[in-house]
Amino acid sequence: MSSFKRLTIDDIAALAGVSRTTASMVLNGHAERYRISPATVEKVERVAREHHFKPSQQARSLRSRRSSSIGLVVPDLTNSTHAALAQALENRCRERGYQLLMVTSDEDPERESDGIGQLAARQVDGMIVVPCSGDAARYQPWTGRLPFVFADRHIPGSGIPSAVTDAGDSVARLLSPLLAGGVDELAYFGGQPELSASGERLAGYRQALQAAGLEEGADWVAERDFQRESGYRMMADWHARHGRYPRALFTASITLLEGVLSFIRERHRLRESPRYLLTFDDHPLLDCLPLPVDAICQDSRALAEASLGQVLALLQGEALAERDLRVPGSLNLRRI
Repeated sequence: MSSFKRLTIDDIAALAGVSRTTASMVLNGHAERYRISPATVEKVERVAREHHFKPSQQARSLRSRRSSSIGLVVPDLTNSTHAALAQALENRCRERGYQLLMVTSDEDPERESDGIGQLAARQVDGMIVVPCSGDAARYQPWTGRLPFVFADRHIPGSGIPSAVTDAGDSVARLLSPLLAGGVDELAYFGGQPELSASGERLAGYRQALQAAGLEEGADWVAERDFQRESGYRMMADWHARHGRYPRALFTASITLLEGVLSFIRERHRLRESPRYLLTFDDHPLLDCLPLPVDAICQDSRALAEASLGQVLALLQGEALAERDLRVPGSLNLRRI
């Protein structure tokens, strides 16, 4: 049996020398309505502060049918992009009086479903999910239970609201100048083909090739998932086939780039590498590399603002003017 004692409102009332009802009225913000004296209010609040006490959120939720919390499901917090999104959402939630509750899926649909269920069981008022599956049927049942929104990734045709980076346009803008400059070999390493992020980033890559009049090589495109190990494996496979690195390489996520760089460091101490490295997602540490990496920067704050705005609008019963919001990405060109 645990030796820890959970402090209750009865304990605060006893310590303050007031009734339980009086303590409850003060701590729940109803002192003025019930004409409780300022001296009593100060005494109750002082005792609560000294003991770090806050009224039960569960009790408040039962009364109001609102928990003042938002659920977030992300694949992986070691992915700096998802960590930045989580931080931005936590800040936005606090500004609006909500607490962010978060779980990770580890790119596992079953673990993701369990995490969504756990958050729903805690009566979150809305849910924001970075989906790890392209199967809309996994998510559709939740849309009738609470405001449910996708962020960073979406499922086209699902009808589930989303806020994502305009990936195709961003990738084409990043790659087109390189190809226009005469690069004639550009490999692409991507994630799960069934995910929208994979499809849209690959579409932007192929759009850039087409605009440059360059035919895609037979083995230029490799896809696995967005894990670091997959970047390492795809780079190792390419090097084993060709005995060299591709002239230029675009990775569809920062995690895949991490795997690629791990292989290059392990095999050649960064003394050999693709002449041009480009990636979707950016990180300040890329400024410190001896290899210049051009990157697409996602606007995590704008994605957080857009997805949370959708959740709160649905919570208020408002119709969404747009259900598929696109946030522009920016470019960080380090070779210039």
